[in-house]
Amino acid sequence: MAANLDDLPKIGAPATRALNNAGYTRLEQLAEIPRSELAKLHGIGPRALRIIQAALEENDLTLA
Repeated sequence: MAANLDDLPKIGAPATRALNNAGYTRLEQLAEIPRSELAKLHGIGPRALRIIQAALEENDLTLA
């Protein structure tokens, strides 16, 4: 079953807050965002990036 594009994946509270503060509230919004841009957000680490990438790939999307 593909990840829901309307929700962010379960990445932990700090990472979720970081994305929300940057204006990202849906998985779909992260498609084609540069990985390096997300990595600059305080609270987004390698684990969160892996989870986000995996969720995007389930929907045939990817980070840039």
